[in-house]
Amino acid sequence: MIRILFVCHGNICRSPMAEFVMKDLVKNAGLENQFHIESAATSTEEIGNPVYPPARRKLAEHSIGCAGKTARQLKSRDYGQFDLLIGMDRANIRNMNRICGGDPEGKLHLLMEYAGRPGSEVADPWYTDDFETTWRDVLAGCEGLLEQLQ
Repeated sequence: MIRILFVCHGNICRSPMAEFVMKDLVKNAGLENQFHIESAATSTEEIGNPVYPPARRKLAEHSIGCAGKTARQLKSRDYGQFDLLIGMDRANIRNMNRICGGDPEGKLHLLMEYAGRPGSEVADPWYTDDFETTWRDVLAGCEGLLEQLQ
């Protein structure tokens, strides 16, 4: 079982989009029983809140649901429980390193590494209001990740 945790600042836009896109890709590939996929936040600002409505609508446009998902914070124990912890931007990676106490096993990565764009970030649509670009980046990253893991 491959265990993946997607991480962003609040866990209401980018990381839940990545979580549910990846779950959809895995399901469509018939690999559901080989993966465990979740998402989390580096901050406490949105804990307990549902996926942000524009992010939920963007997923729904592609027939992907996210019902029941509420934001949770990354915990240091997550480092031992997941094989990959994938951040959306460099600030996420810095905070993930702080929360997890470093990255001795090389588990922390930026999502866009898997889209062939190392160093690139998934822009936060909370600020940009550009959920289409976020969708495209998340999809490209998740497709590349799945391809690499197969």
